[in-house]
Amino acid sequence: MAIAKAERLMNLALCLLGTGRPLTKRELRSSIEAYLEAGSEDSFNRMFERDKDDLRELGLVIETVENFEGEVGYHARRDRNRLPDVSLDAEEAAALQLAAKVWQQARLAGAASGALQKLRAAGMPDSEAGAGSYDALEPRIPAREAAFEPLMLACRDRRPVVFAYRKSNSAKAERRQVEPWILECWRGHWYLAGWDRDRRAERVFRLSRITGPVRSRVGEYTAEVPEQVRVRETTERWAGEGATTESALIRLRRGCGYPLRARATRVRELGDGWEELEIPYGHGLDAWLAEFGPDVVVLEPAELRADIVDRLRAVAKG
Repeated sequence: MAIAKAERLMNLALCLLGTGRPLTKRELRSSIEAYLEAGSEDSFNRMFERDKDDLRELGLVIETVENFEGEVGYHARRDRNRLPDVSLDAEEAAALQLAAKVWQQARLAGAASGALQKLRAAGMPDSEAGAGSYDALEPRIPAREAAFEPLMLACRDRRPVVFAYRKSNSAKAERRQVEPWILECWRGHWYLAGWDRDRRAERVFRLSRITGPVRSRVGEYTAEVPEQVRVRETTERWAGEGATTESALIRLRRGCGYPLRARATRVRELGDGWEELEIPYGHGLDAWLAEFGPDVVVLEPAELRADIVDRLRAVAKG
């Protein structure tokens, strides 16, 4: 029924836009097959009035004109229903072209390319033109993960999803029920922010750790979607990279753990191939440090050390 109504609205819009003069109800009914099948005159009138109101809500400007014989006609003038010319500066055009590159490995790559071609034909500046000596540098935002497209659609349609997710310190994937909010690319990886129904808390998931298919579920969201979701700040906080007032003291084997050294606020040589580092202490730091295995030893705080020991024991048990 939804498809039939959409087709009927499209036919009515084409009739109103394609005529050079106002058309009466009688003329419209004889031109559109769905109206001929309406049955009684009352049924047609109710259907036509609903369709006319729906088209106006969609933005179509429909004029009502009375002819010399007193009949009411309807017309949608093209000059009043034409979108304004596209006007983009170089920065806006570059942003659109970069957004289109997100789909370079996705199923909608053709649609994104077609949209860019139409915008260029309408006068959109080409950011690639005049690049000069910089044409060898091209920003790319890959979207190779199979979970990207279904999660993007779920975020758009506000649909809960279910998927298997493997944490960085776990060998097995766990089932997650998530209300997806937003996708964001950070440091070459895509992350999903949303509400974890089982844990009843906000969580961020790295798409490369999602295993198997992403399955949509029917139903409303149970948690309110924040007006602004800062995926990068959340990811940094859970990775222990955000600015915090607390710090952790660790021993790091020389020649290992360069990402830790890059974030260290203090480094001291200990001898015997070890160094002492002071790094910001945030949520999720235990999971990050556990990835370095025997090359890292946590000195303090004690709770961080205990968390890492528990994680490593869990991994050892499988």
